[in-house]
Amino acid sequence: MQTLEAISKLGSSRREEAQTSKESEPPHVGCYRFERGSLILTGIGKASAPASRGGASPSGAWVRSPHGPGLRRGFTLIELLVVIGIIALLAALLLPALGHAKAKAQGAGCANHVRQLSLAWLLYADENADALVNNHGIQETLRLQQNWVNNVEDWLSGDGNTNLATLTSGKLAPLLSEATAVFKCPSDRSLAENGPRIRSFAMNSLVGDPGELTNRFNPQLVQFFRLAEIPTPANIYVFLDEHPDTINDGFFMNRWVEYRWGNLPASYHNGAANLSFADGHVEGHRWVVGDTRRPAEHGGASGTFIAAPPTDFDWLRERTSVPRAAP
Repeated sequence: MQTLEAISKLGSSRREEAQTSKESEPPHVGCYRFERGSLILTGIGKASAPASRGGASPSGAWVRSPHGPGLRRGFTLIELLVVIGIIALLAALLLPALGHAKAKAQGAGCANHVRQLSLAWLLYADENADALVNNHGIQETLRLQQNWVNNVEDWLSGDGNTNLATLTSGKLAPLLSEATAVFKCPSDRSLAENGPRIRSFAMNSLVGDPGELTNRFNPQLVQFFRLAEIPTPANIYVFLDEHPDTINDGFFMNRWVEYRWGNLPASYHNGAANLSFADGHVEGHRWVVGDTRRPAEHGGASGTFIAAPPTDFDWLRERTSVPRAAP
């Protein structure tokens, strides 16, 4: 009798242990896949057991899956911080490269605009018996409105800052299908009181008909009125980016015997400007003197200042004109 009771107790104890073991066993987790709109069970496995019911394992927190029975592991704070750190590192590595790519694209866009202006300039000469388009100063531009471009810009609220009609009324506009975007460098962010300005480019003052300003500033150099008068078209520039603090009319002029900047070329493209030449080619040139690469802002290059050292000044002077022959 005692033996039967012992066996009975042993059986009950074994059943209780089995039940306890079953309850503590991690639930089975199913693996599923979708096929033709149906959810198909592909396998069953056991999830790793948590340290305690509702608790966390040493490697992370356990939460119940909303997609079915079983437990799944969540992220710990340390793991989240590691992921955030990796993302920040990748951003730090990629952002400068993206910025460089954007600047390069803007430089290419600027060169394309200068090329279109240069082509229109050449077509004008072809259609006008080799005569070059007018290249007037401020007063004559405002008075006659017969220039290659008819706007005059400032930092205030002048009409020429924002009025696109001052571009489309210019003599080159019909040869550009009256497009206005080509008059501005994509990197030019200059902002007048009445809005973003509409032109970034100016023309070499010794190329074209300057009207009342003929031989006013550089009588020792040749003024080119016709395309055939330019002895080496590949060496004489026509259009260039002008610094936003010196641009006003479309007449880029310096007194080349004085070694002082009055009109300053821009340096939008990593310290460089785009220039077109009388043969139609376009090139970028990086200014080597730090003082030439002044900030593109109001007051960045106001007034005149000595070109010292004269490296950049000489480079541009040599591509502006040729000495006038002695009488």
